[in-house]
Amino acid sequence: MHDTNTGKGAGRPRSAEKDTAILQAALELLASHGYTRMSLSQVAAAAQVSKSTIHLRWKTKADLVTAALEAMRMVDAPPASGNTRTDLVAILEDFAATVRRVRGMALIGTCLAEEAHTPDLLALLRERTVLPRRALLRQVLERARDLGEIRDDADLEATVSALLGPFYADYMAGRGDSPGWAGQAVDLVLAGLRTPGA
Repeated sequence: MHDTNTGKGAGRPRSAEKDTAILQAALELLASHGYTRMSLSQVAAAAQVSKSTIHLRWKTKADLVTAALEAMRMVDAPPASGNTRTDLVAILEDFAATVRRVRGMALIGTCLAEEAHTPDLLALLRERTVLPRRALLRQVLERARDLGEIRDDADLEATVSALLGPFYADYMAGRGDSPGWAGQAVDLVLAGLRTPGA
């Protein structure tokens, strides 16, 4: 077993400062240039590291970009309150803020358009950002079901999709950034799931 702190065997320990600088540079370039036009050379220059430093940490541009998005997920969201409505709204609002910050709708379009040529981009986006976000929403809904706030027979995966769907639908309809959309989505969905008398 090698001791990475001695600089022998597996090499030097990774620098957390470099990791942060690289991930931040990747997010800024993603937002300003979009996925297709950004390059690892640009990220290296912005983070003031070598391109090989990036490659030691992330294998591809898709790997780096999705790692950066994963690191930023739920960073600004308040901690869980235990109130079903409050927690669902917080998760949705954080999701929307994240998408806006990195021009996420354009990235989603790129992922879908490039699926045949760069399947790992969409796969990594799902694994690192989409599915964990869905899991957060599902956890809140499971707790609500356990507390008797929503019906036992509720399809929670369909419910999660129903909560996230309005953001995409409003964007496509030109109604993006509609104030209060998250609360409206949650109220609509919960109204259909309530147990009688809840």
